[in-house]
Amino acid sequence: MKSSTIMAIASLAVVLLLLVAGCTQPAGTSDTKTSKAPVDELVIGYQPSTHQMAFITAMEKSWWQQDLAPLGVKKVSDKVFPSGPSEMQAMQAGDLDVAYVGAAPFLTAVSTGLDAKIVAGVNTQGSDLVVANNIEYTGPESLKGKTIGTFAVGSIQDTILRDWLKKNNIDPDKDLTIAPMSPGDAVTAILAGKVDAVFLPTPSPSTIVNQGKGKIVVHSGEMYPNHTCCVLVVSGKLIREHPEIVKQIIATNDKAVAWNIQNRDEAAVIYANKTSAKLEDVKVSLAEWDGNWASDPNIIVDPVLSYAKIQYDLGYIKKPLTKDEIFDLSFYQKS
Repeated sequence: MKSSTIMAIASLAVVLLLLVAGCTQPAGTSDTKTSKAPVDELVIGYQPSTHQMAFITAMEKSWWQQDLAPLGVKKVSDKVFPSGPSEMQAMQAGDLDVAYVGAAPFLTAVSTGLDAKIVAGVNTQGSDLVVANNIEYTGPESLKGKTIGTFAVGSIQDTILRDWLKKNNIDPDKDLTIAPMSPGDAVTAILAGKVDAVFLPTPSPSTIVNQGKGKIVVHSGEMYPNHTCCVLVVSGKLIREHPEIVKQIIATNDKAVAWNIQNRDEAAVIYANKTSAKLEDVKVSLAEWDGNWASDPNIIVDPVLSYAKIQYDLGYIKKPLTKDEIFDLSFYQKS
């Protein structure tokens, strides 16, 4: 065989090897920009509470759509949930990209494998213990033997209520009955005399009081001063693949929080229209609540870690959670 022929065959072999290598490069070595799937639709979960008015304001004013469209998001939709545990089940199932949710049910979900992080705050405090008018409340001891309706096991309200009772030497499993309910069911139950008390986020307590069926006796901030309530949670997939979208989500949340603080009456109208709540109940609630809207996640790190310890002590989670397992603070610091 001539040398020129041998060289031609060798060259062809090299070319074939390079082509094969190019087609079989290891996973993860391709250009990440081309491997990212675009976010055509962003799905945000929330609950009908004045705690989460930032989400509702931004949704009804079309800020989510307007702010995220330049980043390729074609549609922003929402899903409403009665409480945090069911919302986190939906997120674990992959049905939500973003969630406005209580910190406690988020921690429970993380402990069982949820791939998500808290990236911003939403609100602090803002729940009330309401007792029926026929109940004489003289302190925690007077709740013995009573039935209290509140959110499901693992929720913020369930966690705070149980911790407060234990701190007052009351066994929440033996000395009284805690009945897990949606806010609507809990309001209906106390109005109908089916429960003695409820512990709910605003505006539900004001709805009960305004109908003459109960009285607020303890604010959640008295049970647990300066406690975190709702937080802004983003899926790990969105954080890893679309950090620019996460940064804008935080910015839009910031904008809505600031607007609500400056325009409380108009924000109440927007909330009432979205949720079908009575406007008067919403306004009274916002005038009386002990809550605050706050978006900076750095101020809620310690309270959330405290929740994690409480939930571990209650047996809701099987291992303590670390700050890095719960938070991604890098986006808020950059915003």
